[in-house]
Amino acid sequence: MTSVAFFLRRLVFYVVAAWAALTVNFFIPRLMPGNPVETMMAKFPELQPQAQRALAAEFGAGHDGSLLHQYGQYVVDVLHGNLGVSVIEYPAKVSSIIGATLPWTLTLVGVATVISFTLGTGLGILASWRRGGWLDRVLPALTFLQGMPYFFLALLVVDAFANHLRWFPIQQGYSQGLVPGWHWPFIQSAVYHSVLPALTIVVTSMAGWMLQMRNVMITTIGEDYVLAAQAKGLSSRRVVVTYAARNAILPNLSGFALSLGFVISGALLMEIVFSYPGIGLTLYNAVTSDDYPLMQGIFLIIALAVLLANLVADAIYVIADPRARSQRSEA
Repeated sequence: MTSVAFFLRRLVFYVVAAWAALTVNFFIPRLMPGNPVETMMAKFPELQPQAQRALAAEFGAGHDGSLLHQYGQYVVDVLHGNLGVSVIEYPAKVSSIIGATLPWTLTLVGVATVISFTLGTGLGILASWRRGGWLDRVLPALTFLQGMPYFFLALLVVDAFANHLRWFPIQQGYSQGLVPGWHWPFIQSAVYHSVLPALTIVVTSMAGWMLQMRNVMITTIGEDYVLAAQAKGLSSRRVVVTYAARNAILPNLSGFALSLGFVISGALLMEIVFSYPGIGLTLYNAVTSDDYPLMQGIFLIIALAVLLANLVADAIYVIADPRARSQRSEA
């Protein structure tokens, strides 16, 4: 099977999966008790009963037309980037709210994920090549940190570095009084406020990359082509980087691509602890406020991001190791 045929087959699969996610995202809010119209009427009791029909049309929660007609209109709206109107931020559009909060999550969680992947993979290579060394011996302690939940470590970090030492701020994404924008005072404040959340993510996820890379490297080091390279008298650095790590890193690359897909969802509990203005905190506020349109929009963005990450992972794995193409085509 050629590369083009493989990618086309996978692309068709992910298009079907995206349609399924879109369909599920349409029906789930309609199966839940209540609707955004009732929430708005309860939020603004001074509204006249005549406003209920107008709100139903705006939120797409009315009973006009068949369910199939509503589904078709929903698909058309999504394709045009219209995700509805938020209840808690009425009359703000869902797409505007997601557009305002998503960059915070992408910057914080994305950068922290890249840092943890880079450090964990590099340390895993060193730990496997020097088995029994100090780095290999401290790995169990790092694995313990990996098993620690985000929110628990976040609470410890906040208590130690924010409450007691007062080295870092406790909450928010930037200092009050600043206007978000591309100017140095805001950038400096945003970086300062993101240190503790980013540290929490890096510490709790770095050990996983390190352990996976170490285990695969140990298996790869015993392969014949690595032993042959050592027998030729090549330098240890060249053997590690060119022969062993180049092949052992393939599973980590696939996992890294998948983890980037989950960056969109953010570290929900971490953002709640730090009151960080990302997509995770926005989703939490939407759930607690019965903001169905906002929940619906965020869930759809997360689902599409995960599907895109899976497609990228397939592409990376096949390009880096063509043998996987034939194996997956036989599956």
